[in-house]
Amino acid sequence: MHPAAGLTPGRLARILRDSIDGDPEQYLALAEDIEERDPHYASVLATRKLQVAGLEIKVEAAGEDAAAVQHADLVREVTARDAFQIELRDMLDAIGKGFSATEILWDTSESQWRPKQLKWRDPRWFTFDTVDADTLLLGEPGGAVPLKPFGWIAHYAKAKSGLPIRGGLARGAAWGFLFKSFTVKDWAIFCEAYGQPLRLGKYDAGATERDKAVLLEAVTNIGTDYAAIVPTSMTVDFVGATISGNHELYERRADWLDRQTSKLVLGQTATTDAIAGGHAVGKTHDRVRVDIEEADAIQLAATLNRDLSKPLVDLNFGPQKKYPTITIGRPEEIDLDKFMERLKTFVELGGKVASSVVRDKLGLPDPGAEEELLAAPARPAQGNKAPGNENDDEESARAAPFSTGARKDDAVDQAAEEIARDWRPLIEPIVAGLSDAIAAAASIEDVKQLLADRFAGLDVSALTEELARAAFAARISGEAGETI
Repeated sequence: MHPAAGLTPGRLARILRDSIDGDPEQYLALAEDIEERDPHYASVLATRKLQVAGLEIKVEAAGEDAAAVQHADLVREVTARDAFQIELRDMLDAIGKGFSATEILWDTSESQWRPKQLKWRDPRWFTFDTVDADTLLLGEPGGAVPLKPFGWIAHYAKAKSGLPIRGGLARGAAWGFLFKSFTVKDWAIFCEAYGQPLRLGKYDAGATERDKAVLLEAVTNIGTDYAAIVPTSMTVDFVGATISGNHELYERRADWLDRQTSKLVLGQTATTDAIAGGHAVGKTHDRVRVDIEEADAIQLAATLNRDLSKPLVDLNFGPQKKYPTITIGRPEEIDLDKFMERLKTFVELGGKVASSVVRDKLGLPDPGAEEELLAAPARPAQGNKAPGNENDDEESARAAPFSTGARKDDAVDQAAEEIARDWRPLIEPIVAGLSDAIAAAASIEDVKQLLADRFAGLDVSALTEELARAAFAARISGEAGETI
């Protein structure tokens, strides 16, 4: 079960063909071999698995009622386990092989259903239905059987459209592994042949066969033991090997094949190879290309919602119309400085925002009942201005429209305020006590007479002057606004 040993192009083609025809065992064993024998493939594949397994996991309730919240809390309890990240990495074994099967080992000791372990199982135990080539079956001595309901998490990682067995990255990596193994083998032979100087033994014409055997053994031992003895009548010369630049061809070819593997698995090469500008470009790529990371996370979340969240709720609370939703991804990144600046402007213009929303954006917890709270410093009271704050009145005037929730920059509004301020001294003597006098009147005629007496002393010319002045000011302001 180690098909990588002595692998040839013909044998590799046959293994890949058999995996499609319903016999994936050799292909799955080869995928495991490649991961063990090729350090570069193992490294980039582990990087992709670990990056997705380390993303933030959120569980959203199906509703706001108590039952929905309880269901979501149960799913959160399972996903918050210490071993869950490792279990996710095992599920992501599907990235290389096309699928992974994880058995759910349930704990029912107290009449509840809780996963005590999500156990990875060897993919060679499984096969696919020969009819649709899509349904995963468990191999048994008597024949393949369907997976037990609520007992398995079957994850499919489709790097391409098609059958699940053809969706893994190992199929593409297998050809690179094959050619690289030839290159490395030739490289090793080259180094063995030309990496050490030629040891040339010389003997006299009268040397016996025994003498020749001793000399041959001596020059051989020099290459392994770095020590030998020969008779004085014999000599050993070291002829240095002349190596041209052709030996670099092996390294360049191996590096090129590694870069193709990086593209296959990570979608980029900047974070795995020493290239010009690699560090800066690598920071942009962040090890795994973003779109590949998001696709892996979406596929994994869909599998968990189907094979973990739903069974967990059904077995503990019975079938539901809606179920909690698991999402996997990076947390939303926001520019806090810009956010706070825009928030301040929004609130000053009269907008309303819940403080809980702001705390969530800033990552701050809700304060406790007895905790000391931070607050904005109190502004000095009017008339008691602090030294050096002579411009407080101007700042208050500019901020006043926002604090009251209404803008007063309209010319008509300003004119109305000025009219009311100028007319008040003229009207106050007339209306003073007018309400009480009307209340004491005995008839309508008495009220009419009272009003006639009161307004008889009104200076109509003064009121007319104020009205004309206000109308003129409003007109001028309107025309100025149109000009602007």
